[in-house]
This record gives sequence, C-alpha cells and structure tokens, in this order.
Amino acid sequence: MKKLLSLLLCAAMLLGTLTGCGKKASQSSETFRWLYSSELTTLNYLTTGNQNEQWVAANCVDGLVEYDKYGVVQPGLAEKWETSADQLTWTFHLRKGVKWVDYQGNEVAEVKAQDFVDAAQYLLNPDNKSETVNAFYSVVANAEDYFNKKITDFSKVGVKATDDYTLVYTLKQPTSYFLSMLVYVCFLPANGDFLKEKGANFGTDNTNLLYNGAYILSTFEPQKEHVYKKNNAYWDKDKVYITSIKETYNKEMATLAPEMYKRGEIDQAYLSADILDDWMKNDDTKNLVAPSRNSFYSYFYAFNFDPKFDAQYEPENWKKAVNNENFRKSIFYGLDRVKAISVAEPNHPEQQLLNTITPPDFVNLKGTDYTQIGDLKAISSRDSFQADKAKQYAEKAKAELKAAGATFPIKILTPYNPSTTNWDKETQVVEQQLENLLGKDYIDIIPEAGPATGFLSAVRRSGKYALMKCNWGPDYADPQTFTDPFQPNGGTYNWPEKVEGYTDADGNKTYTNLYNAAIQQTTDVAARYNAFAKAEAFLINNAFIIPYGLNNNGYQVNKLNVFEAQYSPFGVSTLRWKGQHIMQKPMSAEEFYAAEKQWRTERSAALAKAGQ
Repeated sequence: MKKLLSLLLCAAMLLGTLTGCGKKASQSSETFRWLYSSELTTLNYLTTGNQNEQWVAANCVDGLVEYDKYGVVQPGLAEKWETSADQLTWTFHLRKGVKWVDYQGNEVAEVKAQDFVDAAQYLLNPDNKSETVNAFYSVVANAEDYFNKKITDFSKVGVKATDDYTLVYTLKQPTSYFLSMLVYVCFLPANGDFLKEKGANFGTDNTNLLYNGAYILSTFEPQKEHVYKKNNAYWDKDKVYITSIKETYNKEMATLAPEMYKRGEIDQAYLSADILDDWMKNDDTKNLVAPSRNSFYSYFYAFNFDPKFDAQYEPENWKKAVNNENFRKSIFYGLDRVKAISVAEPNHPEQQLLNTITPPDFVNLKGTDYTQIGDLKAISSRDSFQADKAKQYAEKAKAELKAAGATFPIKILTPYNPSTTNWDKETQVVEQQLENLLGKDYIDIIPEAGPATGFLSAVRRSGKYALMKCNWGPDYADPQTFTDPFQPNGGTYNWPEKVEGYTDADGNKTYTNLYNAAIQQTTDVAARYNAFAKAEAFLINNAFIIPYGLNNNGYQVNKLNVFEAQYSPFGVSTLRWKGQHIMQKPMSAEEFYAAEKQWRTERSAALAKAGQ
C-alpha cells in the first residue's frame, strides 16, 4: 500500500502534466490498445444517432468549439464568435489554414465556412435519414420547414457562409444554450465537393471520409480492427499526446479482456462482477482497479407501448398489460434498483441511483438544480422501490386485467446486449427480484440476448421488447434535450403516444401539450425550466418509464487518465482522446477518488473564472 503522502502527490500529478505516479509519459510512439465487440454499421456522422458510431467523428472531425477538461468552452475551428443583442444571430470566425485530409493523411482541401453550410444541406435532406437532424432544425431558422419540404429554397435556412472564414447562424428564437449544441455531430462540417463525389457512399468506410480532427481512421477492417493515427496536419497537434489507438474486435471481450490486460496485450478492460471479486482479492491486481467515471447519460427502464416482437411472447396480451396504469406502477415500485445496480457497482450502488430522467448537476436555475425545481423536487427525494405499494398495485392490476381478458402470467420480454459488460447478469437479477416480489403467477420476465452488432436497430428501434433498460445522453445544455426520446411520431424509444393515459378525457395529448408549453418559453428561463419539469414529472408519475441510474460501466483497469479528457455533459466531447496521456500504470480506486476530488475543486475554480 502506498503511503498517504505518496498517494496525494500522485493524484496531484495526474491532474497536471504528469501522467503516472510521478513519472512522465512519453509523448511519442504511444499506442493505446483496447477491444470492441459491437461493430459500427456506419461512419456517417451526419446521420448516425449511435454513440459508438459518433466516437469516430468525435476524434476525427472538429467543430466550431470544444470544451476543456473542466467543461469550459474553448475555440475550435472558430477562433472567435459574437452574438447579436437579440441572440438570434451568431457569427463565427474560422481559423485559416485548417486542412481536410484523406485516410492516408494526404491534404485534400482547406476547411471553409461553406463546409458547414454544405453539411447542413445534407443533414436537412430527409432522404439521408439523419437521426440527429431534429436537434439542428429545433433551433436554426427555417431548417424544419426545409426538412419538411414546406420551403424548397435552401438559401432561406439560417446558416450562411458570408466569406471563406465567416459563418453566420440565424436562429428561430433566442437560444441561450446554442453554443453548447455545437459539440454535437449535427453541427459538424463536411466538404461539399467530397459529399457530392461520394454520394450514398459517404461514411460507408474510412476511405469515404475526410478528416480535420486530431486523428485519422487509417485502418477500418470490420470485425477485425480499427486503427486511429495522429493527424500530423491537425491545427492543434501539440495537444494530441497519444499517437495511435488500436481497437481489436473480440466478441468475447467481456470475459477475455481482463486476462489480455494481464498479458500486456491491451491497455484497458472492464471487469464484470464475477471477475471484479477475484481481482480485488488478489494483491497483484487490486491496486489496478478503479471505478469508471460517471457521465451524464441517463438510464431508465422503458415500457414498450407498441410491441413488435414475436407471437410467442404474446404482444397483444402485453398491450393490455402495459396500457394498465396499475400494472405499470406495480413494476415501477417493485423494481429494486439498488439490487440491480449492485451487479456493476457492489460498493456504492446507491450513489448511482437516478430518480429523474434528467440527471442532477446538468443545469440549474440561479443555483437551484433543475431536478429540485417544481414537480421534480418531490420525485428527486424519494426511492421508487416500495415493495408494499408494488404489491398493492399488482392486486389492483390483476382484477382489472382479468376483466380486460388478459392472461397470466404476463410475459415480459427483456432483451440485453451481450457485448455490454454486466448487462446479462443485471437482467437476471431484475428477473429474479421482480418475480419473487410480485409472483411468478403474475409476471414472467424473459431475458433474451440480442445481437452484439446493430442491437439498437434490431431491438429497441424495432420495438422488439416489452421492458428494457435504455439510455439517453444530452445533446445541449437545456432540459429540452431529455425530452427527445419521448416525442410522438418520430421517437424510437417506447412510443408513449400509443398508451391509454397519454391523452386526457377530452382527447388532448397531455405530454405533448406539456412539452409544447415548455418550448414556447424562450426568454423566461424560470418558466421554461418549471414547464419542462412538469412534463418530465408526468412521464414518471404515470410510470411511462422507470428512472434507473447514471451511466457507469462499473469497474475497470485503464491506463488512460480520464481526468485529462475533454469534459461536457452534452455532445461528443467526452468521447475524445485529445489531451489525454497513457499512464505507465492504471489508477487504483484510492488514486481515482483523490484525483476526482481535486478535479472537482479545480473545475469549480475554472467555471467561476469563466463566469459559468
């Protein structure tokens, strides 16, 4: 065991320019090696809504701004910017000399303001089926009308290049959080000539992309390996310390990665619950293990109100059950989230609990956290697991569902992605815990492994589940971003507009009306936040979803210093390798917590200095 003094010194070094406990990491010829088990289906960052696929763009394509390791906005491709007094016009001045290169590093063109315009026109073409276009057209003037073909003249859309290095956005309404939106993929540039040349092939592989970011995807061999190389033409290359990243495909990643780390073959591995116990008991490995860093991805269990799964799982019977509010509430109050979270976080599971869809510390109103505002305040302070209440709702549901012609037990198809560490074990815990509490004569939870590759498309987006853990990450710094999964006629999560209770006795779409009332508040932030809190509380109080926990991948062994990484609760900043070093050895849990504490102190000072 290290002495306390050595530990504190090490933590301090981790947050400075040193990357190991008192030892500098080399800044040349460094390769970070890890495994992946779910293959990318597209590299087209203008269309994908999948975080794993957005990882490519996060590291290979720069946007107008970026965030530093404390979450303070910094110039990116834009050296400076200004906004009009009415906050409707934002003007960005691009740095000169930034290059687009191909996958071999050959210079192709200079990055110009028109590249942002061309990317926007591609994004707003409905034929390209962008999964993030709604974030763009929610704020940019006339963008939604162009997307919906109400207007056909693209020059009327509020994005223009007034010269090679000046880009102007005109917004449909004042949007104080607009700057935070620019680190999301739908606001990234693309070279217009290259888009036209590649057509439908854009983003199909690494040769059909251009790069202006810190890395180039030099090798892309699906189900074999991906290799990222440092972009030597990058405008900010002095802040890129890892020279290459090698991702090797292994469908058994969850079980094989820890042993491969021990053999020195990779530099990072997540530890499943059973493996973690062995590592923590071993003196040679226990000081290599640290928790994963929390992100602002919100996890919740979603009920599917438009089931498309096979007849053997009785979709029509499920419809009867899920449309019964007492049935939903029996599951809502019956789910022991602490027990489920303990699979990945056995030491402090209660710290991962999330009682709202929007996580705490995301945005605040004059010092009051959003989750403590209006109707969310009471929800935030309670534990949804209440066994007695769950049983009471189950008894009511039984009588009502029998009268409606439902048969018991209600089959509840609960899929999981086998490539995600601990998800299979967590699903088994949920099955056993809920069935034991509510009775196997009432519910039959059926865990099922989905495909490791293309899981979201094959399962969630296709409606092939009854109850499943889902997640959502914020795209910008406003509560509206956490409403996107639940929007009618376009959402691909659980289709709540199809449930009885989504509309009131007069036929009004309750959640939609609450949402519309919130988005109409564009200048009064207090009214806006309270209105969104009311809409979010409606979903929770009526058990449309079950808030679950913060994103945490459990415990890991990792040679990256995560506290050097760019940080923001939104967009793709946290996916970037820029600014990070490879440490000579991983942090221990003690070193991690000490480093995290110091990072929080330094972040508070940095935000105060920046006036945030």
